[in-house]
Amino acid sequence: MIKAAYRLLFFTSRLRCYTQFVRQQGTIVFIPTTREELVHLGWEQPDVILVSGDSYIDTPYSGLAVIGKILISQGYRVAIIAQPDMSGSEDIRRLGEPLLFWGVSAGTVDSMVANYTATLRKRRTDDFTPGGANIRRPDRAVIAYTNLIKRYHKNTVPIVLGGIEASLRRITHYDYWSDRLRAPILFDSKADYLLYGMADGSIVELALALRQKRSPREIRGLCYLAAEAPSTYLELPSFEEVSADPDAFIHMFDLFYRNNDPLTARGLVQKKGDRYLVQNPPPPTPSTQALDTIYDLGFERLHHPYYELQGEVKALQTIQFSIPTHRGCYGECNFCAIAVHEGRTVVSRSEASILKEAEKLSHHPDFKGMITDMSGPTANMYGFECRKKLVSGACEDKRCVFPNICPALPVDHSRQVALLRKLRNLPGVKKVSVGSGIRYDLVLADRRSGMQYLKDITCYHTSGQLKVAPEHTDPVVLNLMGKPSHESLRLFREKFLEFSRQAGKKQFLSYYLIAAYPGSSEREMKKLREFVTKELRVQPEQVQIFTPTPSTYASVMYYTEKDPFSGKKLFVEKNLHRKALQKQIITNPGRSKTGGTQKPFEKHPLSRNRKP
Repeated sequence: MIKAAYRLLFFTSRLRCYTQFVRQQGTIVFIPTTREELVHLGWEQPDVILVSGDSYIDTPYSGLAVIGKILISQGYRVAIIAQPDMSGSEDIRRLGEPLLFWGVSAGTVDSMVANYTATLRKRRTDDFTPGGANIRRPDRAVIAYTNLIKRYHKNTVPIVLGGIEASLRRITHYDYWSDRLRAPILFDSKADYLLYGMADGSIVELALALRQKRSPREIRGLCYLAAEAPSTYLELPSFEEVSADPDAFIHMFDLFYRNNDPLTARGLVQKKGDRYLVQNPPPPTPSTQALDTIYDLGFERLHHPYYELQGEVKALQTIQFSIPTHRGCYGECNFCAIAVHEGRTVVSRSEASILKEAEKLSHHPDFKGMITDMSGPTANMYGFECRKKLVSGACEDKRCVFPNICPALPVDHSRQVALLRKLRNLPGVKKVSVGSGIRYDLVLADRRSGMQYLKDITCYHTSGQLKVAPEHTDPVVLNLMGKPSHESLRLFREKFLEFSRQAGKKQFLSYYLIAAYPGSSEREMKKLREFVTKELRVQPEQVQIFTPTPSTYASVMYYTEKDPFSGKKLFVEKNLHRKALQKQIITNPGRSKTGGTQKPFEKHPLSRNRKP
């Protein structure tokens, strides 16, 4: 009780000091989230109110903070309501109504992934909720928040959906948690618009259009509902067609996936009933200069004092002193939606921009000398990209790194080697870690700089263990995942251990593995266990049961029980008990032999009384 009282006193004082600073300087440090802050800023009414399923952490890893800071830099008055109370009107009405639009996001993770495990058990904790208890983020958050706004703000300004939940559910998608296809989320939410992808350019265009009282329907990266389809857009099979025919769903998703590159994509439409979901082509890929500008907007790297009063957020420990180095991924793993959400083209920040951010971190009052991660979707995709892709768009008939690394991809770690060297020599910086996963096949493919990169990572940038993600070892399963063979893993492991011995360090590789992936049975998992115990000589702890997330080829495999590339029938484990057993084969071999009573998927509580 005494500790809690001191904590309350401390953060109440911090909030008062912050609002006093805002009043004196007229400078926005945190984006305002209270009426008191609006008064101190002299704002009678915000232009935009952002509503999110995450608490408000002011870091460049928070889409809420990034979008808010971008709009503020363009002269818009932006406020935030994080994790509004769903039981009444107090939270959602505390800032009044915005002049231009509401921006609604589930947060950094799809709310159903955040709330439930792969075996459909309710998660007890949430790293983005104050205090850590998973009690603030509603299921299907963008739908829930849209309904909350409409309930207490009648005839309000447009509601615009964004973030990963909206982005990956923008067309008809398989929903694991209700075990059926769901319509594009604009139909269920009844919001006005949806901005997909990172939306840092399209959000400014949208705000300008609404300020000028123009229709935003021509904006790239925008989705909306309409009675008629634009004549030049490609029509996907309708919601009714794909719901009745799994092959039509495969065809629909393939057309959708192939039309995600800004340089080649056509606009798409999909009919449901008598209306169409209209998806404009993607916005242009941002330039290095544009990316530098975004990350130079200034972030406090703290939890807003108003929400800190409710408790700490665990996520801050990981992201507070991490630096994003690039965006996008050419890995295109079939179970991952990063390529759909962030793009298949990798854009890297300039060295000067990253060094400037690191230098700022060194002066942060909480900084202890440790940069915890130099990160992107994959750490070692920084600093190179296919020139052909930059000019003509991603190839339609092949991928950059699967089944083999394309000769046109100029894999080169030299820029990252030079950057890391400069970072570790900065005054005030004691250690720079690379905590994000590394593609070992890319390291081995770089004959000029790959070994130097791995040696530097091993000697200077690993904190005891380095993360890699082989996911599996069976060639059929790896092919369905879109992952490289385990032969490159063997070579990478040998070199990592060799460099660790040379440096006199006892270090390990941490392996991420997936159980119950489409095509994987207990037989394949037993082979995987044999490989990791005999070849890797470990018993992995980082084993996750596969979750079919929206807008991935793997979710298509799971739903249709077919290989979408060959059309062949595919084994898919859907029994919850058997899924858990696949994981236990790796993590608890003794227990996995005991078997047990099967619990059918259909009898799980989430499967009963399902409602749209």
